[in-house]
Amino acid sequence: MPPSPAAQPHEPVVKITGRVICAGLGPGDPDLLSVKADRVIRAARHVAFFRKAGRAGQARRIVEGMIDAQATEYAMEYPVTTEIPFDHPDYITALARFYDDWAARLATLATTEEVVVLCEGDPFFYGSFMHLHSRLQGRVPVEVIPGIPGMAGCWHASGVPITWGDDVMTVLMGTLPEAELTRHATSADALVIMKTGRNLPKVRRALAAAGRLNDAWLVERGTMPGQRVARLSEVADADCPYFAIVLVHGQGRRPEIAE
Repeated sequence: MPPSPAAQPHEPVVKITGRVICAGLGPGDPDLLSVKADRVIRAARHVAFFRKAGRAGQARRIVEGMIDAQATEYAMEYPVTTEIPFDHPDYITALARFYDDWAARLATLATTEEVVVLCEGDPFFYGSFMHLHSRLQGRVPVEVIPGIPGMAGCWHASGVPITWGDDVMTVLMGTLPEAELTRHATSADALVIMKTGRNLPKVRRALAAAGRLNDAWLVERGTMPGQRVARLSEVADADCPYFAIVLVHGQGRRPEIAE
């Protein structure tokens, strides 16, 4: 009889005792964090957050004074932000490698430790953490704590309800082609345009073409220090920071019932 094959060595079984928790931070005001997010952040021993190189980071600013002095912090610095177009192959490749690298690092740490990742707004609403979330599946346990979306903070800052009656709200990215922005703005009841910044001139032209410019508002740093609410028609193109959202409030497609 032929000899029995040699026993193959087994891969070592790694017992995972940690996890990754993403805490949604809400629109920017620390008082608008959920009780759960506040509790988790204050108890954290490992805290990771996104930021642009050379900047403190908006997420880190929101939780200033909440992180334990003994906690280890991990600044996840984007390799590119606005240096090249977001749809350029080099941009896509650089960001993919960035998320791959940090997913691997967080997964390794979360094998034995609990790691809290900070995310502005709500993590599952255009949040950067989504790119880590998909890469962490099946590697370590992941929990996501919801947060108030930034746009909700902005329309409350405007002091006017964003929708009435049967209004349908449309959310757009300022990075869309101008023709697409115009088409959506023409048919939308209530409108939220995110990622304005250097896209503001294009957004303004699209709203003007749709006949909505006079009803549009720019909310800068909603719920945060330095908050500003202004009519878009009165704001200069160069006067628009990253943390700004354009709103067009709905007018109601059906009369409200009087109380």
